[in-house]
Amino acid sequence: MTPETEEYLAKHFVHRSNWLRAAVLGANDGILSTASLAIGVAAASDFREPLILATVAGLVAGALSMAAGEYVSVSSQTDIEKADIKREKQELEDMPDIELIRLAKIYEERGLSEKTALAVAEELTEHDALGAHVRDELGINDTTRAKPVQAAFVSGASFTLGGALPLLVTLFFPMKGMEVTLYAFAIVFLAMLGAFAAKAGGARIAKAVIRITFWGTVAMGLTAFVGHLFGEHAGV
Repeated sequence: MTPETEEYLAKHFVHRSNWLRAAVLGANDGILSTASLAIGVAAASDFREPLILATVAGLVAGALSMAAGEYVSVSSQTDIEKADIKREKQELEDMPDIELIRLAKIYEERGLSEKTALAVAEELTEHDALGAHVRDELGINDTTRAKPVQAAFVSGASFTLGGALPLLVTLFFPMKGMEVTLYAFAIVFLAMLGAFAAKAGGARIAKAVIRITFWGTVAMGLTAFVGHLFGEHAGV
């Protein structure tokens, strides 16, 4: 592979979609849910111990829940993919002529002439019939194929890293004004995450940062409001 080819391929980011989605989702949830929980507790209490305890508990529970949820949801996608592949394999055995025509129609709809589409379908069928149908009829390939273990690990690890940032704030910053401090740092953390995600995915950084910080502000504001209500009713 020439340097020019490598440089061209480096401009495409779709091969990162699976792990990047899981990483951004986990880190965003880690920062947002942990910070929101800490803000809610800080709004209801002036003591550091319950704040740290609640934040650590939320971090651990959230990381495990995120990993388990990703594994289960992506495994469901894997089950669907396997079932479709099995069905496609059976159809190729039962009605190969019809499947050949179906494959040719797909290529014809993509812009090839009828004659060329049939020739391409015949050659690909001869080379790897199931692979051609899985890729072009079902839309399953190595880039988009579901990977449950990868998704679970990336989500759990990124949630832990994201949630550890608000936890550090609760450990080392003064309790006075803790709600504002947590909010300010959480917005910074979210903005950094949005910039990283946009950079890694080749998207616009400003748009990603605005989107993630806006919804983060909404979530943390609502949580702080609930914490204030709880603190008032509890007489704190």
